[in-house]
Amino acid sequence: MEKKVEIKEATVNDYQSVADIYNEFIRLGNATMEESIKTADSIAGWVSKFHNREKLYVLQEDGINIGWGIIKRYSDREGYRFACETAVYLTSSKIGKGYGTMMKKYLIKVCRQLDYKHLIAKIFATNETSILYNEKLGYTIVGTQKNIGFKNDKWVDVVIMQYLIE
Repeated sequence: MEKKVEIKEATVNDYQSVADIYNEFIRLGNATMEESIKTADSIAGWVSKFHNREKLYVLQEDGINIGWGIIKRYSDREGYRFACETAVYLTSSKIGKGYGTMMKKYLIKVCRQLDYKHLIAKIFATNETSILYNEKLGYTIVGTQKNIGFKNDKWVDVVIMQYLIE
């Protein structure tokens, strides 16, 4: 039997699963600079501060949230109004099965509809899988920020990637 997979804008009912998935990565310490475990209220706090062009989506398989994607403004300064950051997180058992690609392509489509022209992805330099995944989707590396973060008692480099919408 084929699984039903869909992407929808997150609602308050999704916030706990978004937090749970994000917490997997926070605990691993290799994909986000966040260190504090998140709750549904934490996610509600993010969404309550969203600008009208910032979005949170969930990816569902048979009605169960297995991942989420976010579009965040790059900056609140007006000159950056055409730039945003995108990120995708999947529950660990669903990584490598094409779900991340599905979500990222969806985010790119929505970014185009929201009139963004410059999409950013920030990735730990050691996360080669994520870098390759973004490159396959058309993102290019524009630089590396050396020692920008401090996680697990060591300095972390972050690769900055961009996707330009023509």
